[in-house]
Amino acid sequence: MCHQSFPHLCFSVSELRVVLLGNSWSERSSVGNLILGETVFDTEKEPDQCQRISGTLEGKRIAVINTPDVLNVNISHKQLTDYVTNCASVSDPGPHVFLLLLQPENFTEEHKLSLCRVLESFSDRSFDHSLLLISTQREESPGFKKYKEHPLLNEMIRKCKYRYLEQKNLEHSELLTRLGQILKENNGEHVSYEVFEEATDSLPDDERPKQQETQTPLIDAVKAAELSCK
Repeated sequence: MCHQSFPHLCFSVSELRVVLLGNSWSERSSVGNLILGETVFDTEKEPDQCQRISGTLEGKRIAVINTPDVLNVNISHKQLTDYVTNCASVSDPGPHVFLLLLQPENFTEEHKLSLCRVLESFSDRSFDHSLLLISTQREESPGFKKYKEHPLLNEMIRKCKYRYLEQKNLEHSELLTRLGQILKENNGEHVSYEVFEEATDSLPDDERPKQQETQTPLIDAVKAAELSCK
């Protein structure tokens, strides 16, 4: 039976998994708290690994996975590989939605490349599962260029099939509805961690590599993703 408050939460999956990506821990945590309807993420203290917190809303289980700052332009390939590996483990068996929190005034070519690396290291279908959440809180600042005129941001909007929301005055019900829509558009399927699966599917269970041993193929995938995003 569908609920009147959040009709798109009538999904058939047992748990909706949402991964938060962006360059502000405080904003990611605030949005995670908004999704779950309570203050569960510490907006001040940023951990060095992904953090997963689950909750239940109108009988539906939702897991929010908050990530470290993967858009840090100084991040090394190894650090990025470690973050992606950790995110894949924490979001197992895979995320349904990537929620990308972007600030137009700070979004650079380097940020775009880092974001592409993360998404494409997961799967080439990640953009089909992505929703942009655009911060507009500083639009009155001098020299600010409206995000609709921002070429890099527009490129990301196109990659994500024009799925985006403005963070300003965002309603809880509106955000949950959009998350549910993305789930429905993808027939309830989650993103599979393709790099790890392809490397291990053909091996017997006792010969499959441990998690830390997946870093070498992951680094290759990250480099390939970097080239495809340019």
